[in-house]
Amino acid sequence: MSKVIFFEVQGGSDKGLDGHRKDTMPMVDALKQRGQDAEVIFFDIEKRDAIFNYVKENAVAYVSRINPGNLKHEAEYFEMLRELCNEGVIGMPHPDAMIGYGAKDALVKLRHTTFVPEDTYAYYTIEEFKSTFPKSLVNNERVLKQNRGSTGEGIWRVQLVDELAADAVEVPLDAKVKCTEAKDNHVEYHALGAFMDFCEQYIVGTNGMLVDMPFLPRIKEGEIRLFMLRDKPINVVHKKPAEDADAFSATLFSGAQYRYDKPEEWSVLVDGFLAKLPEITDLLGGYDLPLIWTADFILDTDAFGQDTYILGEMNCSCVGFTSELELAHNVAEEILACIGEVMDVTA
Repeated sequence: MSKVIFFEVQGGSDKGLDGHRKDTMPMVDALKQRGQDAEVIFFDIEKRDAIFNYVKENAVAYVSRINPGNLKHEAEYFEMLRELCNEGVIGMPHPDAMIGYGAKDALVKLRHTTFVPEDTYAYYTIEEFKSTFPKSLVNNERVLKQNRGSTGEGIWRVQLVDELAADAVEVPLDAKVKCTEAKDNHVEYHALGAFMDFCEQYIVGTNGMLVDMPFLPRIKEGEIRLFMLRDKPINVVHKKPAEDADAFSATLFSGAQYRYDKPEEWSVLVDGFLAKLPEITDLLGGYDLPLIWTADFILDTDAFGQDTYILGEMNCSCVGFTSELELAHNVAEEILACIGEVMDVTA
């Protein structure tokens, strides 16, 4: 029987004493309990061709469990996955779906949906950033998000310290701004020009970019994360920031409190999101939905005083569930369902 291959990489803070992510072996074991052979392969650039040939010959599908932050040769890894998909190995997910859903500029691609504000921008060059950001900051507080960070690193809430003239169309570069980083909610004060110079580091380099979107004050009520297996909502994680006045980060590291709810308790959000999935899938490249992925939302209020949900980001590169390892059985069932669907189509 063809195998399901789980890709990992050596090292990183997400590994247990056995060298694996804590949620990987439970998935392997859950598949074996169901009669599906599975194993883990550690990606190594020096063994790239041997790994490719082995997986091509022995695997029906792969599941990527590599945090890009732990991967030195991301481009080469993604290219190998593309080649495997081209050879007929089922990608969970396809590498371009991983990029499309995981990159922060997915928000810009979705800004004509009801989930993303129209005044959301992506800056791919320093020139774009320095030209547009002083204009967008005139209207309200903004949040800048780097593409590469995790756990809130490089996500900044930017506020003007002093009011501008009523007819201002652009914030002067010497205006003082209050900058709060989501990583730990620490506050810094800078001149706008100096802060923008600091942010250049997020734009340069491979996949460098910044997303600029409005700050949503109701983040203090909590971020709402949908944990998805393909098109199935499994649970909703309500992540409430710490009570500190400047806190807006919803990461555990920053002191946020997590609560796990059933999808039925958030039916308006869940049903609305599921209804939009075909449109979202199309706008993000038309790839099959990732196996394990999340969508994070923040509450907002519309012009009629009604609650709305604004998409903050999505993640599918290596979503963990170490605090709920029993979900490995749900994942195994979804993997087998996906394989069965593909086999039925190609039969």
